[in-house]
Amino acid sequence: MSSRPLALAATDIAKSFAGVRALKGVSFDLRAGEVHALVGENGAGKSTLIKIITGAETADAGSLSIDGHIVPQMDPATARSLGIAAIYQHPALFPHLTVAENIATATEPPGAWRRVDWRARRRKATDLLDRVGARLDPDRIVSSLSMPEQQIVEIARALGTDARIMVMDEPTASLTTHEVEHLFTAIGLLTGHGVGVIYISHRLDEVFTLADRVTVLRDGETVATRARKDVTRDEITRLMVGPSEPRLAPSEPRTFRSGETALDLRHITNTRAGVHDITLSVARGEILGLAGLVGSGRTALAETIFGLSQADSGEVLVAGQVAHIRSPAQAMRRGLAYVPEDRRRHAVVTDLSITANTSLADLARVSHAGLIDPAAERALAERYVERLRIKTTSVDMAVSTLSGGNQQKVALARWLATNPSVLILDEPTQGVDVGAKAEIHALMRELAADGLAIVLISSDLPEILAMSDRIAVMHSGRISGVLDAEDATAERVLALALGDGGRATPGGSAGAGLDAGPPLRENRSPGPSGPGIGS
Repeated sequence: MSSRPLALAATDIAKSFAGVRALKGVSFDLRAGEVHALVGENGAGKSTLIKIITGAETADAGSLSIDGHIVPQMDPATARSLGIAAIYQHPALFPHLTVAENIATATEPPGAWRRVDWRARRRKATDLLDRVGARLDPDRIVSSLSMPEQQIVEIARALGTDARIMVMDEPTASLTTHEVEHLFTAIGLLTGHGVGVIYISHRLDEVFTLADRVTVLRDGETVATRARKDVTRDEITRLMVGPSEPRLAPSEPRTFRSGETALDLRHITNTRAGVHDITLSVARGEILGLAGLVGSGRTALAETIFGLSQADSGEVLVAGQVAHIRSPAQAMRRGLAYVPEDRRRHAVVTDLSITANTSLADLARVSHAGLIDPAAERALAERYVERLRIKTTSVDMAVSTLSGGNQQKVALARWLATNPSVLILDEPTQGVDVGAKAEIHALMRELAADGLAIVLISSDLPEILAMSDRIAVMHSGRISGVLDAEDATAERVLALALGDGGRATPGGSAGAGLDAGPPLRENRSPGPSGPGIGS
């Protein structure tokens, strides 16, 4: 590995934002044909370093060199011309263009737009999608795609640029097991052709599967760079956390005794969303896990319950009373709250302060005579900052300045401020670090202990198994089985997710030999066949 030439070298990179030092002399390099993993907790400086490498931000000090030549001024156009491409956790696509058109923005020269060879464009898009194992129509409009599908398009677009340096920032956060396998195969093909890959992930199993080297950042500094074969997971975790960082002790198994039903779904059908005949309940103080593969309908069901999508038939009962929910406003009045998967687009307004975000779902609570009471609004925010242990210097800080885990806590605060009786959490720990994940889990347990009914939608099987009192598994828009916590295993959940309901029922056995593998993932646009992308 050491004989391979350096493709990129970042030396003593420093960067500050509003007086806060995000990077403090970070050094990092990438060799041709290697996968170099960049790890660290949220706020460690990973994203800032990547933005500097790709030209989105300018370093205050330090140098960048490509192939041994210093780049005096890096900007996005220069980065592209030097063969640097990036795939981010949150896709940056043109929503009103087709899949093929979005891919073409990166793969075709500007002159190609004057006279378009549509057949060649579709063929190119299909070929790139095939390379990552996706079954997507290149003529689909991107705004109609689910978040996982958009992630796949982003990956295909980057693969088509013939980049020599590829940055992958949490690329599997929205992918299914099948898609992750294809991505890993594509990474192998890239490195085999000499492409260097900077791989950022909170999932250490991926790091130890893919990486040749691992660099750990902590508090804006380079802590260590190790060959993958010379380091253990425990050592990586210790390096990420640091010797003085307190850790949350693992939660003890929670004893839950079913009591009053908080939410009762009876034969809910939403044909357009692909939800069919759902009968399910969740009790006060219960954490009900909702699992399933791509196309299973988990998010579609949550959106139907919350009034974002309209059911064709069935009944929703809240605290034993029939609730006619046709809009989110009606859902909120009946005590329902929903924290959606994509926090940047739907859960928080990143340009607004913590204070403004906390009161956003219930302005009447901090208003008098139609005017917002600033003191009451601030007091509400401060109460939830303390309760949810949100790390910030002030409630006046914009949410965009917070780490991913703390942004997620603000999203929780926004809905907890409405005093709900039922809280639906869609991927609440996606893309957050180990410490923030543990804190969110602790908060969920505290809320449930206080009597809140929680529906947890998660693609992380260990999370579902550890946090749920019961697990409802969806397949093709239907409930394929419900497991009590003591009966649930990864194999049984996966068997039900694959539609093997006949062999996996409460009290029975199923799914022996199935691999829990990478996490399950939701697709909001289910189709008629199988669990793959676009299905």
